[in-house]
Amino acid sequence: MMRTRPSALFCGFAAQWCGIILLAAVTLLLPSSPVSAQTSETVDTTSVRVCSDPNNLPFSNEKGEGFENKIAELLASDLGVPVRYTWYPDSMGFIRSTLNARRCDIVMGTVSGNELLQNSNPYYRSTYALIYKADRGLTLKSLDDPVLQNLKIGAIAGTPPTTILATQGLLNNLQSYQLVVDTRFDHPAAQMIHDIAAGMIDVGVLWGPIAGFYAKQESVPLSVVPLESTNMPMQMDYRITMGVRYNEPEWKRKINGLIRKHQAEINEILLDYGVPLLDSQGKPLTQ
Repeated sequence: MMRTRPSALFCGFAAQWCGIILLAAVTLLLPSSPVSAQTSETVDTTSVRVCSDPNNLPFSNEKGEGFENKIAELLASDLGVPVRYTWYPDSMGFIRSTLNARRCDIVMGTVSGNELLQNSNPYYRSTYALIYKADRGLTLKSLDDPVLQNLKIGAIAGTPPTTILATQGLLNNLQSYQLVVDTRFDHPAAQMIHDIAAGMIDVGVLWGPIAGFYAKQESVPLSVVPLESTNMPMQMDYRITMGVRYNEPEWKRKINGLIRKHQAEINEILLDYGVPLLDSQGKPLTQ
């Protein structure tokens, strides 16, 4: 979830699709100028004010149906205050127009290392994943599996897996789905997953949290297989943090304390949404 959202890795959070489907890709789209320093903390202690996209499931929406909504509610409940949102499409200018404009105090999902804000400790680590019908008899676990030479592969244009597929000579096998769309009308990842379930393509590769969520919406059982970055020419997995303004160390410490206190519950929420989690060693986490 750059605002860079991996939640961000895809592009999409709002006018882009996610946000994460392409954490990496989204990050590259953001301005690189440093954030101006502030001299004092201005966090609203009467609520948890969240900067969020109004239409970007599985991450967030105005109905509170995303996993970032649920995690925000968990933290706010511990603090004994309500959650209040500033809604803004997760697109160019998101941080400038929300967090740095002091309209809200926390971004729930951003990739670790995002220099536009101050990162909390990571609260989950996820990766791109392969998706295919469970009854196909496939045992795919990597993008260099020779079996892919004979399969039709779906991927979001411009995301890291497409570069790897190109180096593997698989562009002729590729069914490309649009990266930047108006999420009020188009849902490329959901369409990709539906095409896999319908047998129109054989396998897809997608940012894991999005893949896991939409796979659960299909009536046909789908396998979601996390990709490991080991021996990959490009990074496939990312640590996701919460973001706050610079020069607000007390607020950051409080958020880190809440993450540490509620990590098991956060994992439970993420797993319930189908998010493929990785442990500190980059291996799949199931509990």
